[in-house]
Amino acid sequence: MRVAIVHYWLVSMRGGEKVVEALCDLYPEADIFTLVYDESRVSEKIKKHKVTSSFLQRVPGAVRHYQSLLPLMPFALEGLDLSGYDLIISSESGPAKGIIPPPNAVHICYCHSPMRYLWDHYHFYRSTAGFASRLLMPILAPLLRSWDVNTSLRVDRFIANSHHVSGRIGKYYRRPATVIYPPVSVEDFAISAETDDFYLCAGQLIPYKRIDLAVRAFTKMGRNLVVIGEGKELAQLKRIAGPTITFLGRAPFSVLKEKMARCRALIFPGEEDFGIVPVEVMASGRPIIAFGSGGALETVVHGQTGILFDEQSEQALIEAVEAFEADESAFRPEAIRAHAAQFSTKSFLTSMRSIIAEELLARKASAYKTVATVAPRPRIVEETMPVPTLDMPAHPGLGEQAIVHAPQF
Repeated sequence: MRVAIVHYWLVSMRGGEKVVEALCDLYPEADIFTLVYDESRVSEKIKKHKVTSSFLQRVPGAVRHYQSLLPLMPFALEGLDLSGYDLIISSESGPAKGIIPPPNAVHICYCHSPMRYLWDHYHFYRSTAGFASRLLMPILAPLLRSWDVNTSLRVDRFIANSHHVSGRIGKYYRRPATVIYPPVSVEDFAISAETDDFYLCAGQLIPYKRIDLAVRAFTKMGRNLVVIGEGKELAQLKRIAGPTITFLGRAPFSVLKEKMARCRALIFPGEEDFGIVPVEVMASGRPIIAFGSGGALETVVHGQTGILFDEQSEQALIEAVEAFEADESAFRPEAIRAHAAQFSTKSFLTSMRSIIAEELLARKASAYKTVATVAPRPRIVEETMPVPTLDMPAHPGLGEQAIVHAPQF
């Protein structure tokens, strides 16, 4: 069986790319297709596979400014040739499911999120975009939404990374989706014997993550906050930060792992579709203080593995931190880590194998049913044979004629 993995873009190693790595473990001989590819910023596991990028790769500056090429992405995806593949797994957050699958291939889409900038976060993205983008988005977005919905019909089975995303798939595509939580390498994290006096924010520094809430709140409280990550918000965040805020930029995994294990708690003020960072921190035995929406409702247990607050505001976050500190000793590292174990890579692979096998079997059964339906049935023809009478022996050519039905092929 020839397998293709289609990922929106391979320019860094975040949650979506961790899913691609797990799929590579599932299918070591699979080929990978993507819109743009930066070999220097992906893992060795991904680089071992044959990676094919789209024509966007040849556009100057595309690897760095790929998101500005969104209007061209439908053409780029449909230009990828997947002829001869039996199983296609698309990893969708940016556009990926829009490839044209061969007629006999099974196409399974693992959806991290319908494109946020076209759907539920459209107005937020437009309000924070540059002048040219604000002008163009109302013109281009309806066309891209229509293409996005139409290409959902090219998918045989949707898998969502959370119930939150499953609901959005149903809302925008009118398709059901099976929920399989993304893989988290919980075994890579461990409980530290000591903790330090700081809180942690980690992730891409972009507007919808709402790291600005954490920076403002912790500046106001005078509490120590360490921010790990890079993105277009970095300069603005530094401008509003007080002396208790430390920015580490893009830190190596060893530093990230240490900070996760030694922080008092992770601050998670954005709405995420799932949110891998909170699970990694819980695998380190540390609690989460999160905005109670999206994936956090499925990973964080209020009062046991963290604190959930109901409003994206500085005051709500400050109150959540104060509530946490009033009962900090009640959060047990071993219990928090045990909770995180359910989101392991092993659980992901087991569930994916089961769903893929089920879909392949359903396709095979459907093919057999189709063959049985269209196969020619025996034609009934009439032949005459003599019928023996009581006073003569049965012999062909004698007696009265009778109709005998016999199949003819």
